[in-house]
Amino acid sequence: MSIAQQEQAGTNPRNPHGLGDPNDTTLRKVEREVLIPKIMRDRARDEFCTKEVADFEECCKASSIFMVATCRKQNSALRDCLTRWYQNEAFKEECKAIYLQERADYRSTGIPKKHRVEKM
Repeated sequence: MSIAQQEQAGTNPRNPHGLGDPNDTTLRKVEREVLIPKIMRDRARDEFCTKEVADFEECCKASSIFMVATCRKQNSALRDCLTRWYQNEAFKEECKAIYLQERADYRSTGIPKKHRVEKM
């Protein structure tokens, strides 16, 4: 059966679950401006700025209501660390590749990432 015949029959080998072509690398605006920066923020916070995050959290817990005034130094350090990673083009491309791989996995299996992780 040719691709044209499969498309007419409602099945497309490039789009097995009706979710888009898994090999497509084009990005929509929301993916570029929201989803990839979310991955960048989460990775920077969890992998590279852990000391700054811990310092800021500790200061906030100790200061409670006065944290705005008392934790400025820790907040500035955290913001500087996160900004350094946001502006790193290699890191941005790495996060883009991670997103594209997750999207390709979803499009080829039809199973969202959170459900794939739960089954493991």
